[in-house]
Amino acid sequence: MLKDRFGRNLHYLRISLTDACNFRCVYCMPEHIRFKNKKELMSNEELLLLTRAFVDLGVDKIRLTGGEPMLREGLTEIISVIKGMGVGDLSMTTNGSMLAEVAEELAEAGLDRVNVSLDSLDPAKFRKMTRRGSLRDVWEGILAAERAGLTPVKINVVVVRGYNDDDVVDLARLTLAHPWEVRFIELMPLGSEGDFALDSLVPSGETKARIESALGPLEAVPGYNGEDPSRPYRIPGAPGRLGFISSVTAPFCAGCTRLRLTADGKLRLCLLHEDEVDLLGPLRRGASYDEIKELIRKSAWNKPWGHRLEESQFPLNREMSQIGG
Repeated sequence: MLKDRFGRNLHYLRISLTDACNFRCVYCMPEHIRFKNKKELMSNEELLLLTRAFVDLGVDKIRLTGGEPMLREGLTEIISVIKGMGVGDLSMTTNGSMLAEVAEELAEAGLDRVNVSLDSLDPAKFRKMTRRGSLRDVWEGILAAERAGLTPVKINVVVVRGYNDDDVVDLARLTLAHPWEVRFIELMPLGSEGDFALDSLVPSGETKARIESALGPLEAVPGYNGEDPSRPYRIPGAPGRLGFISSVTAPFCAGCTRLRLTADGKLRLCLLHEDEVDLLGPLRRGASYDEIKELIRKSAWNKPWGHRLEESQFPLNREMSQIGG
């Protein structure tokens, strides 16, 4: 089992399959971003070898991310091989725009569930936040994922002041009709969009208060263990539930069990720190499998405790789309 110097068991790996995306969400990347050359990214063989090393070291939960992971060539094979490694929880975060076409195929390959980004139910606001894309396509993708058994479906809502902060009640109402988890995420400052994020942050407490003002008091869902960043609540009687991810105003660093592997083969120890360790370089220079595993083990030990957002310090070396959230 991978451990850090604070005693946290690091068993959850988020793998970015690509930095490319077919959206340009205002909180995620600049509109005219340039994506990396394919040669700079891990090949499928390199990605799977590094993944196996993490699994051998005790990782049992993996989330595939992007950019948009469905742009990755060979996605179903990647899913099938990773699931065959014995990973008990294999999920994917997607913008959902292409999900309707392949949801069944992904489920058959071994994917367990999906998180889908959906920041507004208003087509015009959706377009403004994503700078492109179709709300209808994403909605059809969510329904297709549910039919394919990629459940529980989780809906990710990044709340941005002046864009969709007045949409949160309508999004919360989705849980009255569907057994989904709608998760409201505080905007995290990172990369070139960092100052925008600080100016546009809506604290989770404000979002929760707005929902309760319209729909009544929320019930805390029992059993929360502090490891999941989403603190769970429910509208009384609803089949679905709500979550609040308060990375800025109520950090959950003590329960963090996550490591991140970027699409260009860097082990990122914390989303909101610039600290990274190159794994792909040593692999391409001929490092043995055991040497790679030892590099991962030693690097994970140095995972930082938490971020420095309270000091207005945020990482600048990558955009959110280049890490995968």
